[in-house]
Amino acid sequence: MGERRKFGNIRKLPSGRFQARYKGPDGVFYTAPETFGNKTDADNWLVLRESEILRKDWTAPDAGKIRFGTFATEWIDDRVLKHRTEVLYRGLLKNHLSPTFGNCYLSDIKEADVRRWRKERLGVVGQSTVAKAYQLLKSIMGTAVEDELIRRNPCRIKGAGMPSTPEREMIPLTKVVEIVTAVPDRYRALVLLGTFASLRWSELAGLRRTHLDLDQGVLRVAGALVEIGGGKVLDETPKSRAGRRMVSIPPEIIPDLRVHLEMFAEPEENGRVFTGPNGGPLKHSGFRRTWNRVRVAVGLPDLHFHDLRHVGNTLAASSGASLKELMSRMGHSSTRAALIYQHASQDRDKAIAEALGKALKVAQKTASGTRVARKGKKPA
Repeated sequence: MGERRKFGNIRKLPSGRFQARYKGPDGVFYTAPETFGNKTDADNWLVLRESEILRKDWTAPDAGKIRFGTFATEWIDDRVLKHRTEVLYRGLLKNHLSPTFGNCYLSDIKEADVRRWRKERLGVVGQSTVAKAYQLLKSIMGTAVEDELIRRNPCRIKGAGMPSTPEREMIPLTKVVEIVTAVPDRYRALVLLGTFASLRWSELAGLRRTHLDLDQGVLRVAGALVEIGGGKVLDETPKSRAGRRMVSIPPEIIPDLRVHLEMFAEPEENGRVFTGPNGGPLKHSGFRRTWNRVRVAVGLPDLHFHDLRHVGNTLAASSGASLKELMSRMGHSSTRAALIYQHASQDRDKAIAEALGKALKVAQKTASGTRVARKGKKPA
């Protein structure tokens, strides 16, 4: 016969073991998943369940019995995402998350499982990919917590979603000049804006005539052209809300932009500023062969086009731009990237200060030697 308690009840089974049962906040009765060797252990289990309910930390035992693969797919389906983001998420899910977690119940995924998965992935693919996959896993499991399917997010590895990729070395401006000289005339303005306006490739490819005001020396970033595979392209909004921005153009490159608009841009009022050799949309895949020839010609075979933006951002930081100004010019909603460039600028300033200090030491040593020589010299 069951023992009546204030919370739950315990009964002794014919086997001599004890079974614990309680009524959850949802009005459903739940039985412990295992029996206990003595009444004290059964009572302790009920005390823990009651404590969870009082702390509002309770979840139904069967709530997390949903396969991760099913929940994750629905998670992506239910969100309004940019095409490139959706493609990224589905790729990460298919290639990096589902092979390990796809058939697991949400409630069965523990912190140790996530740590083990991350370690294994780091031995197979790059850190940046693992960080993106981890961040997606964390977001999905965070929603499961919000939906009260699991009690806590198992993704608790500090910094795992932020790849610590090594900072690429900034190329000297003389090399940028060499690139501008070596690249076909059709792409001179592309290189100049990519460097000195800090535009991303997709932002350059999506630039329209109406976005340029060369009389005022500004451009408006309001669109992006994204390649979606199979040779197709898609017009989208910028990467984030901060990506929509006004950028001042250095006066020195405006004459090159005027020549480009006259010779290579689409003639319509809202025509594309940059096009491919055959007049169609500018595609990274089509530009790659030209870029490969140019970077080898200037002695930088590993240079990425995106490194030109890195040059512009570093120069902007070195000019004394504030964090807010850097974020605005770069189109970042987070301070992380801007802080990197500020840090680089501070490091350079420190190096300059050290060089000045060394020059001072040489001057002091020279002056000291001169004084000693004068002091030791006898008057005539």
